[in-house]
Parts: sequence; structure tokens; C-alpha cells
Amino acid sequence: MTTLLALATAVLWGFADFGGGLLTRRLPSLTVVVASQVIAVAVLGTVVVATGAWREVGPQLWFAAAAGLVGPVAMIAFYQALALGPMGVVSPLGSLGVVVPVGIGLTVGERPGVGQIAGIAVAVVGIVLAGGPELRGAPVQRRAVLLTLLAAFGFGAVMALISHASTTVTGLFLALFVQRVTNVAAGGTALWLSARRGRPVLPAGSGPSVLRAALPALAFVGLADVAANGTYALAAQRGPVTVAAVLASLYPVVTALAARGVLKERLRAVQAAGAGLALAGTVLLAAG
Repeated sequence: MTTLLALATAVLWGFADFGGGLLTRRLPSLTVVVASQVIAVAVLGTVVVATGAWREVGPQLWFAAAAGLVGPVAMIAFYQALALGPMGVVSPLGSLGVVVPVGIGLTVGERPGVGQIAGIAVAVVGIVLAGGPELRGAPVQRRAVLLTLLAAFGFGAVMALISHASTTVTGLFLALFVQRVTNVAAGGTALWLSARRGRPVLPAGSGPSVLRAALPALAFVGLADVAANGTYALAAQRGPVTVAAVLASLYPVVTALAARGVLKERLRAVQAAGAGLALAGTVLLAAG
């Protein structure tokens, strides 16, 4: 069950990132993040009321609030790093956040078997290569590297925090709601400050209609991201975090394959090799 839930997380995150990437070609990235999370808050709020999940308020929700604060910071740092480039270096480095939940799992006493250790190593190498790293001729600013590592740590911290934010399914609904409300508050503040500095909230020359036209895609991105957080939390609660975190972090492979299937982007040799290694690592983890 842990394997299936973690792989579902990778698929959901992969498609959410793919959808978010397409949207940022039409809308500012921060607008995409905030708008998609507002939709997620509305849906989760309805679910919380309908299931009575609000009765499960407790101190564990501080983990969800912390995840909600860390997430936007990590995303903004990642977008800034991508802007500085080169993306072929930044994107693979961003996936290194998996070391945070894996490290926590090892610290609290998880001891994966030899086959699982091999699977983790192979899968992590595959995840990095699937991002298509630029192995030569790519000057990298120190600021871009630092921002990327900050983002990676943030992504990993969110995975670790959300897995401790609930102990029941209904409690998970409430935890995800709290996380998204905090996301909207933090992201909305960043969007407001950005607008105050003269940066566009919508594309130049367009009005609210462009946002309305993008609502279905924004809803998909926001809800897929929420669902991914939920399936990851369940995976981490039901099995070794070291396994759940690595399998969930296969999402760059899914994003690359989605770009290949939908946009007809050709995978570079290093990406194809990475996808193969990630698959091999998955098999080793599942067998272990």
C-alpha cells in the first residue's frame, strides 16, 4: 500500500507541475500558485464541513501550518532560481529535497534492507538525471545554487511536516485545509508585495477574463497538488518514510514523460537514462 500511495503521489505531483508549467506561460507564476491554492481552499473547506473534520483540531495542526508557510517560500525560491538558470542545472537540484524526509526516517530508527538501500540510491540518481542536467558548458551563479538548495530543503521539509499533521483520514482533510489556508495567506502576501513593487499580477494588456479562462486548469493544478500531499501523508504513515519519500519524488520523471506525450518534447539521452534508473530503483524498493 505504501508503494502504491507513494507512486500515486509522484503521478499527481508530476501532472500538477506539468500543468503549472503550462499555465506560467500565460500567467505570472505567483498568480498561478495563489489562484490554484484559493480553489483548493474552497474545495477542502467544503470537505472539512461535510465530513466533520473540523472536530479534530489539535496541536498536530501546527505541522500543517508550518508546511503551509514553508511551501510558498520554497516555490518562490525555486522560480527565482529557474529565472537565473540554467534550468538544466536548477531543475535536477530541486529534486534533492528527498534527502530531508529520508534523513528524518533514518534518524528516527528506520533501517531499510540492502535491496531497499540500493533502490533508494538508484532512484535518487534517476530522479536527478530525469531533470536533464546540463553536464558541461553551463555557468551557474552562486545565488541560483543557493536558491535551489533552499527550495529543495523546503520541498523536503513540506513532505516531512505534512506526514506528521494528522493520524486519521478526516484529520488529514483538516490538516490539508490548514496547510492551504496558510499557503494562500503567505502567497497572497507575496503577490500583494509584488504588485506594490510594480510587477504585473496578470499579463500586460489582459483583464480578469484571462484568469477566468484558466480556471479549469488552475483547479486541476491546485487539487492535484492537494491530493498528492494527501496520498504522500498516507504513504508515510503506513510504511517506511525512506521508501515513501523516494517513490513520491519520482514526479520529475512523470513531468518529463507528460511533456513528451503532450508537447512532443524529445527526451534527452540523460533524461531517458534517468527515467530508466528511476524505474529500476522503484522495482528494487517495491521488491524490498
